[in-house]
Amino acid sequence: MLKYLFSRYFLRQLFISSIIVSILAFFVFIFLNFNTNHNRYISVPDLVGKNLLESKEILNVYKLKFEISDSTFFDPSFPKFTVLSHFPSANSKVKKNRKIYLTINPTNYSKVAIPEIIQITKRSAISSLLSSELEIGEISYKDNIGKDMVIQILYNNVEVEPGLLVPKKSRIDLILGNGLISTDE
Repeated sequence: MLKYLFSRYFLRQLFISSIIVSILAFFVFIFLNFNTNHNRYISVPDLVGKNLLESKEILNVYKLKFEISDSTFFDPSFPKFTVLSHFPSANSKVKKNRKIYLTINPTNYSKVAIPEIIQITKRSAISSLLSSELEIGEISYKDNIGKDMVIQILYNNVEVEPGLLVPKKSRIDLILGNGLISTDE
């Protein structure tokens, strides 16, 4: 067996097979380099604030695909069908045909009930409103013995009762007691 391993026939076959394997490996590496776009990156454009049609056109120019991820968060500072965020983020390096996940501002958003915050403290009222996904508007004070206690709730400058359904992210104004007894009455 040892004599066969060092024979001229075996060494020639080994040399030929190593050349064939080297050539195949060379072509495989060239094919993979070409097929995977090695070191050919595209910078992801900033799409935040652009509407869906603009974003689609921009991504087509960059040869990127997109998918809209489930977006239940409504941001009133952006118009409907506007990109709120995307992944990968702007200026990230990706390859051609990469899928970009867009979070879009929805057209309709759910409503929430104003929590029961009459006659509770300012701190508790603010926590309840924020946990209900409402925003705190103006806080004003009125003569009332309950210092920092919620006396009235205002929505769009109109007094409302707890339990009223309002859109998420609505601004709720509070009127609190200042701890003084009114002398007008």
